Amino acid sequence: MQDFVPVSGTIEKFTATDLSSLREELTQAGLDFWQAAEFISSFLSVRGYGVSNHAARGAAARIESVRCSLKSMQEELEKLALVM
Repeated sequence: MQDFVPVSGTIEKFTATDLSSLREELTQAGLDFWQAAEFISSFLSVRGYGVSNHAARGAAARIESVRCSLKSMQEELEKLALVM
């Protein structure tokens, strides 16, 4: 199973299934920003990316503020993911 599909340049595109699963967990788990940031960090880590805790907290806040659309999540994760 492929976790991501390469897009132009070095940016990776996460699958719609992965993004939907992440969104589902974030919206239904009742997580605060710290917990959501940790969950996002884990999501990226499993896929071979690193992320700063501070950046993950900011992304968690932005994702929540735009109601977790898949497009906005993709954009946030692309900005956040650091190739390891």
